[in-house]
Amino acid sequence: MISGFEDDKSVLEAKYRKRTEIIASVLEAAKGIGISKTRIMFTAYLSYKQLKEYLNELLDKELLVCDLHTRTYNITPKRSKFLELYAELEKVE
Repeated sequence: MISGFEDDKSVLEAKYRKRTEIIASVLEAAKGIGISKTRIMFTAYLSYKQLKEYLNELLDKELLVCDLHTRTYNITPKRSKFLELYAELEKVE
């Protein structure tokens, strides 16, 4: 048993996150104006490979936009709706 964890389930929960949870983390990290890839990566606890995958998905779904001039990311109004629905989903689980 790892020190600080009560049972094996908590170890797995600490290690593996659901896709929607990661997306919510990225969107929460990007709530500021003009956030860099590096800041999102560290705030959402992602590897660079994961970051690229999730940023591409969020850009495709128009939850984030990229400012090519400053190379930063900004949220869109759809972000609020996603996080609202995510909060409702978390209540059910």
